[in-house]
Amino acid sequence: MTGLEWILWIILATFYVCCLFTVCMITFQKGHTLIGIVGIFIPLLWLVGAILPARPGSSYEARERARFA
Repeated sequence: MTGLEWILWIILATFYVCCLFTVCMITFQKGHTLIGIVGIFIPLLWLVGAILPARPGSSYEARERARFA
């Protein structure tokens, strides 16, 4: 691989890892613990968990309720 290909792969891998950790954090905050744990092995589940509505009593749901109250 050329130097330019290495730089491109490093940039894309860094972007991928940053997005995954951000989406993973949202998944856990919304109360989807099982999806978050399984998402370590199947990262697409982190995206599903971040899109699903928050569970009642989760920290995300409480924060959103306080924000709109």
